[in-house]
Amino acid sequence: MTESSSSHYQVLRVAVTATDQEIKVAYRRAARLSHPDQGGDAAAFRRVTAAYETLKDPALRRAYDRSYAGGSRTESESSGATFDAPAAGTRASSTVHRPNAPRSTAADEPVYVPPYASDPDGSASEVPLIPWSQAVQQVHGVPRKRGIFGAEARIQRELLTVHLISRQVLTAIPAARLINGLQSPADNSHIDHIVLSGYRMALVSSMLLPKGAYSWNGRTLNHGGRSVLPPDLAPTVRAMQEIFPELNVTGWTVLHSYGNNPHEPVIDQHPRAAPDTVGLEIVNAAGLTRGLKQFLASGPAPNTVNIAVLARLLRGMH
Repeated sequence: MTESSSSHYQVLRVAVTATDQEIKVAYRRAARLSHPDQGGDAAAFRRVTAAYETLKDPALRRAYDRSYAGGSRTESESSGATFDAPAAGTRASSTVHRPNAPRSTAADEPVYVPPYASDPDGSASEVPLIPWSQAVQQVHGVPRKRGIFGAEARIQRELLTVHLISRQVLTAIPAARLINGLQSPADNSHIDHIVLSGYRMALVSSMLLPKGAYSWNGRTLNHGGRSVLPPDLAPTVRAMQEIFPELNVTGWTVLHSYGNNPHEPVIDQHPRAAPDTVGLEIVNAAGLTRGLKQFLASGPAPNTVNIAVLARLLRGMH
């Protein structure tokens, strides 16, 4: 491994959920093996020391985790491949949609990359980035109180989205993973929800508005002469796409109605969206369910749980 291709956790050979004591023990073991006086490599010892200096300090570890700092690069990334391209030779690559194999694998049992010992093929990743119990879990985190004003309303609308995605999307795509409450890499804001499946990632924000007809023109929602600014997901989507170049990243804002009718409010799409909002969707609950299923299931290997990406996202939870 090179310094640029390994996260601090991989350098110390611990899971991202490791305790302070586990990190200390791992550091002592890694330092002993890599120390030049013990026949080790000086560059490797520097990486071990740098990893420990970051992870032993709670503030530095939180900052590192919320930067979504990378881990091992896949073959497809190092060879210049972009999103929607699983690494050649992996089990995931064998499930990519091809003309002579039109069946979607979205409803299939999850395939874990890299595999665990309990995965069907009996193989195991050298150092699991997250425990098996977390890898098989479909929902991670819950909406948490942030700030003082409007927290209850925000939690209410985020819970509506959690329940919607859990019931309608996760049941249809067993490999999909919902992560709630993450730090935005673009600014000091937060990401309400991320849905990950295979090599596709959807960022989702939530709004709660009265029923009626709204018009989305690419920048504002207009209703009865009143304009509403939806959450600005564009910078965060761009930042996450840069951080995860192997994925196809999109952004969605779901509008819930007070009556909990999935088809309300009605949203009329303007034919010309603003250039900086391309790839962003404004939908009601029914539209989110339909759109997310189609987006995730139509990607390559939608039955894949990408452990490296999932681990980085779990580190970024607030």
